[in-house]
Amino acid sequence: MLLYKPIMRILGIETSCDDTGVALYDAAQGLLSHALYSQTTTHAVYGGVVPELASRDHSQKLLPLIEKVIEDAHISIESITGIAYTAGPGLIGALMVGACFAKTLGYAWGIPAIAIHHMEGHLLAPMLEDPPPKFPFLALLISGGHTLLVEVEGVGHYKILGESLDDAVGEAFDKTAKILGLSYPGGPALAALAKLGNPKRFYFPRPMTDRSGLDFSFSGLKTYSMNTINETLKTLADKADVACAFQEAAVDTLFIKCQRAIKATKLNLLVVAGGVGANQRLREKLKELSTLMNISIYYPRIEFCTDNGAMIAYAGYRRLKMEANSDLSISVKPRWPMDTLEK
Repeated sequence: MLLYKPIMRILGIETSCDDTGVALYDAAQGLLSHALYSQTTTHAVYGGVVPELASRDHSQKLLPLIEKVIEDAHISIESITGIAYTAGPGLIGALMVGACFAKTLGYAWGIPAIAIHHMEGHLLAPMLEDPPPKFPFLALLISGGHTLLVEVEGVGHYKILGESLDDAVGEAFDKTAKILGLSYPGGPALAALAKLGNPKRFYFPRPMTDRSGLDFSFSGLKTYSMNTINETLKTLADKADVACAFQEAAVDTLFIKCQRAIKATKLNLLVVAGGVGANQRLREKLKELSTLMNISIYYPRIEFCTDNGAMIAYAGYRRLKMEANSDLSISVKPRWPMDTLEK
C-alpha cells in the first residue's frame, strides 16, 4: 500500500545508458547527495556501449550507490517520500534495471515510484543551480542520442521547434572521433584534439543552415569528415585539423539554429543541457550569441551535463508535486517523443 506522504524528499535513479546515477533531492534543502558510477572503462575496449554489459553493471552498482547517497545525506530511509527513475528513452535493458529497482523499493517502502523522461531530466537540470532559470525559455538539448530545440512554457509544456533527422550532434562527435582513431568516449577526445588544430586549413559544411527551419542533420557532416580523413590523413597534425574543422562546423550549426529560434520565439533566455553542453568551444560561441542578441544563457554544472541521478530526482520532485500518477506496473520506453509528455 502506498502511503503518499507529503512530497518532500525524492530518490532519483538514472540508468538510461552507460552511467549509473543516484541522488537525493529535498524540497526545502535542495540536492542532498548524489553519486555516479561511470562504465567508461568497461566499454572502452569495445569502442562503444555494449547494452548487455551496461545492464549488468547497473544491476551490480545500483544498490551500493543508493546506500551511499542515503549515508552521505545523513537521513533515514523513512524520510524518503518518493522515487523517480528514468523510463526512457534509452537502452531497454538498462532502463528495465532502474525501473525494477525503483518499483520494488517503492513497494517495499510504501511510497510512489514514477517514470521520468530522460530528456526532461536534462532540460530541468539547470534548475538545480543558483539562480535557476525561470519559465518560459528556449532549450537546446544536445546529447549522444538527441538534438532538440524546445520552447518551454513550464514543466510538461514543451513545443518541439527542431530536432535531428538522423545522427544527433553527440553521436556525430563520437563517430567522427572513432574514424580518427581516438579513444572512447570520443566526444571529449575530439574536443581536446581540436584545440591543437589549425582552424583555417579546412572548412566543413554547416548542415541544413542554407534552408529555413530549425531541424538538424549531422550524418552528412560525419561523412564529409570521413572523406577528408581518407584523402588527407597522414600525421597527428592532420587529425587535429580535421577535428577542429568538424567541431567548428557542428558548433556553428548549433549557433545558427539557436539564433533563428530566438528570433522566432522572441524568448530572451536559453537553457543548454545534455553532454555536448559541456563542450567549451560551444560555450564560447554561445557567449557570443548572448552578447549579440542580449539574452541570458543557463547551463547545469559540468558534472550534471552528462547523465546523472540529480536531474532525475529533481524532475521527479516536480512531477510528484504535480500529483503525477504512480502504480505498480513496470513499463519503459526506449523511444519516447518528448512532446507526448503529460502536462
